[in-house]
Amino acid sequence: MTLPRLRALIALLFMVAAFVGGQALRPTTHLADTRPKVDLESIFPKKFGEWTLDDHMPVQLVSPDTQAVLDRIYNQTLSRTYFNRRGERIMLSVAYGGDQSDATRAHRPEVCYPAQGFQIVSSADGVLQTPTHPMRVRRLVAKAGARNEPISYWIVVGDRITLSGTEQKLAQLGYSAHGVIPDGMLVRVSSIDLDATRAYRVQEAFISEMSLAIPKQYRAQVIGSTGASGS
Repeated sequence: MTLPRLRALIALLFMVAAFVGGQALRPTTHLADTRPKVDLESIFPKKFGEWTLDDHMPVQLVSPDTQAVLDRIYNQTLSRTYFNRRGERIMLSVAYGGDQSDATRAHRPEVCYPAQGFQIVSSADGVLQTPTHPMRVRRLVAKAGARNEPISYWIVVGDRITLSGTEQKLAQLGYSAHGVIPDGMLVRVSSIDLDATRAYRVQEAFISEMSLAIPKQYRAQVIGSTGASGS
């Protein structure tokens, strides 16, 4: 065999080995298949603490075009408005995907809101002191005309809260290293308020009460697990 042919054969063998190795390391188990079946309508109660669903005021948090994209990306989405006896209102938006691969990574509000004409005027990460564990969130303020909308949101990949694209990717890779394809959930809480500090205070109270109302077997998927942050 001539030297060029030998080199070509060696290169081919390396390519085959890399392909076989890649196939062997490819995750095959969906985390969602090992967990209780997700039904957002039942996981998020219509009434908890001092909050009650306002079923007379359906909320459209995204444009129809954006909603069509979300329906293709996610297995389930949920949009609701809650109110309390003081007349405070909270909008809740949840998106769940059974496969958080690159093709279905959560649709982030920093992208979703500007696509609908909003300007993100502030962004900062924070920690909520929930009854179960400290929870990392990202706080935004989105503005469109006279509408000022403070937002608190987080993304859970498997049972790990992630706030950045890098954290999402690292969490995904962490599961992939164990042959697992994680599911994921984006939870967004927002309100219309010119006073962002006041809005975040109300949102924190809402999230804290909601965290206790979620059935225990789903809490890790919704609010992450203690010590399982993406940081």
